[in-house]
Amino acid sequence: MKAFVVDKYNKKGILRLAEMPEPELQDSDVLVEVHAAGVNLLDSKIRTGEFKLILPYRRPFILGHDVAGKVIRVGSKVSKFKAGDEVYARPRDGRIGTFAEFIAVNEADIALKPANLSMEEAASIPLVGLTAWQTLIERANLKKGQKVFIQAGSGGVGTFAIQLAKHLGATVATTASAASADLVKSLGADVVVDYRKDEFEKVLSGYDVVLNSQDAKTLEKSLSVLKPGGKLISISGPPDPEFGREKGLNLMLRLVLRLLSRGIRAKAKRRGVQFSFLFMWAQGDQLSKITALIEAGAIRPVVDRVFPFEATNDALAYVETGRAKGKVVIKVR
Repeated sequence: MKAFVVDKYNKKGILRLAEMPEPELQDSDVLVEVHAAGVNLLDSKIRTGEFKLILPYRRPFILGHDVAGKVIRVGSKVSKFKAGDEVYARPRDGRIGTFAEFIAVNEADIALKPANLSMEEAASIPLVGLTAWQTLIERANLKKGQKVFIQAGSGGVGTFAIQLAKHLGATVATTASAASADLVKSLGADVVVDYRKDEFEKVLSGYDVVLNSQDAKTLEKSLSVLKPGGKLISISGPPDPEFGREKGLNLMLRLVLRLLSRGIRAKAKRRGVQFSFLFMWAQGDQLSKITALIEAGAIRPVVDRVFPFEATNDALAYVETGRAKGKVVIKVR
C-alpha cells in the first residue's frame, strides 16, 4: 500500500511517499480502508521529534492521527464492527499511521462515523473532538452556567471546543482575529477578544476554566483570567508529573517533567487555581458520544481545506502556518 512515512526526525524534513506492507490484523483489530485523514499540529511535532522521548516510534513509520473509512476485515475477537461499516477513529499512540491506504485499529478506539457527515468531514473530528471532550468534560467537569476561556477559537480544537462548551451550557470566551470573529460567534462564542488589538488577560476575569493551547507566555497570562479554585488545563505543555505517572515513564523522564512544569505549578498554587496538562488519548466510546451530538446537530465540523493524498506534505505545511480555520483534511480515496 502507499503511505507517507517519517524516515528521520527533521524540522524541515518532508514525508516520503513509500510502498509499505499492508498492516497485520491482530485479534481485536479492525482493518480500515482509509478514505480520508485529518492533519494535526501533533503530526508536525512528531515528525520533528518533539515527542520522541515520550512517544518513541521506530523509523520509518507512517504518520497520521485521524481516520475515516470503511471496515474491510475484522479480527477474531472483534464484536462491535463488521465489514462494510463506515467508521472513524483516532488510533492509539504507538499505532498511528492514517496517512496511508489502510490501517489496523484496535476496536476500542473506533466509532461508527456520523451518518450526516462525509468521509472528509468525519476525518476532521476524532483528535480535536476527543481533546475537547477530555478537557471540558473529563478533566474540567464543565457545568451549565460556568465560564470557560478557549484560546484560538478558529483553530481545530477551538472550533470544536466552543461548540461543546456551548452545548454544556457554559459562557464561552475565545481569542480570534477580526477576520475570524464571525466564525467563532456562529459556533457559540459569547465573548471574542481580538488578539491583535487587545490583551485577553486585561479583558477577561472570573473564569472557571481555561483551555490553553498556546505558548508558555500565554499560559502564564491565563492564570489571571481564573477565579480562585479555577482550572487551567493545557494541551500544549508543559507536561506535569501526573502525565508522567499515567504514561508509565521512567524515573528520569518523570523528574524532567517535574522540572519543566515546576514554575507554572507553583504560580498556579499561589493563585489558588489548579494546573494540569492533558495529552488526549484514543477512546471509541467517547467518540460514539460525539457521533450522537453531531447527528443531533449540536456540533458541526469546520473544515478549511481538503488536499489530495499526493499533496500530504502540502497539507502539513499549511497546518504549520497556523492560518487554517478549523481542520485540514487529506482525501485518500
